[in-house]
Amino acid sequence: MAAQLSNKKISFRYKALILFSCLMMIFACVDQKKEKEAVSDTSMSFVNLNGEKVALKDFKGKRVLVNYWASWCTPCLKEMPSLVHAQEILRDDNYVFLFPTTDDLEKISAFQKNRNYPLKFLHYPATLDQLDIYALPATFIYDTNGLMVKRIDGATVWDSHEIIKLLKSIE
Repeated sequence: MAAQLSNKKISFRYKALILFSCLMMIFACVDQKKEKEAVSDTSMSFVNLNGEKVALKDFKGKRVLVNYWASWCTPCLKEMPSLVHAQEILRDDNYVFLFPTTDDLEKISAFQKNRNYPLKFLHYPATLDQLDIYALPATFIYDTNGLMVKRIDGATVWDSHEIIKLLKSIE
């Protein structure tokens, strides 16, 4: 009798573990779909340093790299030189590089003046959590149809052979 009870406990534990694993996989898939939908919105807009609205849909027909950053973010600042170089490498490959931040326009302008990077810095007027961004830098890459095809979280060496090859492979 004790052996049967012990086997039932073990069997119940396995069933519970399998059920838990299945539920985790289902919820993980739902979250990934939600994230994909949240960041594929081409109606998203920014404000350039002149106070003019800039929308992702304005770049349809081009490949767009959108790198969310902040002036206080050390990994963001560390990857910027490689982004400048990648932008130079891809200048003839129908790419637009955009650099939105939630920093205010005054802070962005001062950063641009101090660093003198040839990048399109923009103000993002909403909160980053609306894009499921909880750490910076975060980069979204859009194809020529305006669909987000790749998301890269964290600092990256953008001018590396592997990343340039990846960026060139996007239609």
